[in-house]
Amino acid sequence: MNTPRRFALLFGAQFLGFGAMLPFLPAILTDGGLTPEQIGTVLAAGAMVRLVAGPLSGRLADQVADMRRLLALACLLAALAAVGFGLLAGLVLLLAVQLLHSAAAAPIIPLSDSQAAGAVRAGGFDYARVRAWGSITFILGAVAAGQATEWAGARAVAWILAGAMLLTALAALALPPPGPRRATPRGGLWAPLREPLFRRVLLVSALIQASHAAYYGFSTLHWQAAGLSAGFIGVLWGVGVVAEVLLFLRGGRLVDLLGLRALVAIAASAGVLRWGLTAVTADPIALLLLQTLHAATFGVMHLAAMRAMIRLPAELSGRAQTLLSAGVSATMGVVMWLSGQVFAALGGLVFLAMAAMCGAALLALLAWRRD
Repeated sequence: MNTPRRFALLFGAQFLGFGAMLPFLPAILTDGGLTPEQIGTVLAAGAMVRLVAGPLSGRLADQVADMRRLLALACLLAALAAVGFGLLAGLVLLLAVQLLHSAAAAPIIPLSDSQAAGAVRAGGFDYARVRAWGSITFILGAVAAGQATEWAGARAVAWILAGAMLLTALAALALPPPGPRRATPRGGLWAPLREPLFRRVLLVSALIQASHAAYYGFSTLHWQAAGLSAGFIGVLWGVGVVAEVLLFLRGGRLVDLLGLRALVAIAASAGVLRWGLTAVTADPIALLLLQTLHAATFGVMHLAAMRAMIRLPAELSGRAQTLLSAGVSATMGVVMWLSGQVFAALGGLVFLAMAAMCGAALLALLAWRRD
């Protein structure tokens, strides 16, 4: 199996699980007896744990000789923690499961991206096209989870996640051996923050990616309250990722043509439109159309961030990826908690706050242009 296929399997396995769990974790927590405010607290707590676990794992990844083993271990621990979502109930137990799973899962995506970035630097493959397989399996996971929820209840989704994490561990061990690396990484844990490019991308990524907090945490509950079925909600999530796949298949060329600033402007502008309209409509056709903007709000920003990470020194790779992920997680955690409070009081109007965050990213981009 060649290098692109190995990475395609890695991304495909992990996003199968994340695609199943992300839309329906709030439903699992609701099934476990939690209120919207408690769900917001549990989701925010997970984001805070990722804030700590991510950078620490990145520091470790830049020191170990073989990052593949660290990634596989994280996947195995995440699989074990996922089982708890399928078996336990109540605030205390589900909070404990969320904390354990978040700590284990925090390094999975950034360490996968870090190894992929190293392969791209070596001329191994087109990242966007390989990453598209993760988006494809995310769709499959979301649709499968919607059907599993209708057939067997929300807790069935936890078993999809556990199986996908086990497969990801195997895929991690099958990756090509890493190339030669420095024995001692340059600088400390915060070394990437010395790079101006990293600081700029961190700020706009945190604002734009964390603007998805209400979507990830409460869109399923909001749409269920509006009368949409679990199966159709799974389709809505899937449509967003179909658009993302199409972007990734052509993403490399788009990144080269537009550059970082234009990509950020597209992502932020799309966020203002997407979240602003999501706040005021639950019409199925309108939502299907709005979901296509996920390609811009998530996908374009992700490609912009990866372009920046590839341009950083290779010895900063693990720390840069995990610090970026931690910054997004920290912002996501705060916004997730606040979203729970606002959603409990105002329902879908919480999405107006997400639109405002994307507007703030546009303002930050203006300052970036003057720099």
